[in-house]
Amino acid sequence: MALKVLVVDDDFINRKLLQTLLKKNPDIGDIIEAENGSEALEKLRQDSTIGLILLDILMPVVDGVEFLKIFRSDVSNTHIPIIVLSTDDTRKTEVFDNGANDFLRKPILQDKLNEKIAQWCD
Repeated sequence: MALKVLVVDDDFINRKLLQTLLKKNPDIGDIIEAENGSEALEKLRQDSTIGLILLDILMPVVDGVEFLKIFRSDVSNTHIPIIVLSTDDTRKTEVFDNGANDFLRKPILQDKLNEKIAQWCD
């Protein structure tokens, strides 16, 4: 079954880049986008078939860490892997403490992304 991915990033170019990388992965089906954590939470409420979340940290409204806190506070969400994407390595511990499964440094490389997806969604 193809994996449905939610890409959460306030930067349009980053979202398009991730779309391009994800579309090259044969295991990926639908790609849904959200501009911030608040919008992401809404999309997750509407769609229970999302199987992976790619999450930026620095966003307006609800940032990545805040999103993790809210999303992970609901035990029914623990099965969905969240890979945090950031240029800021200093926040790694913080995102892991709040329920992220993995961390990828931007700029995102195709091989690394596919590796992480295979690791968490196999």
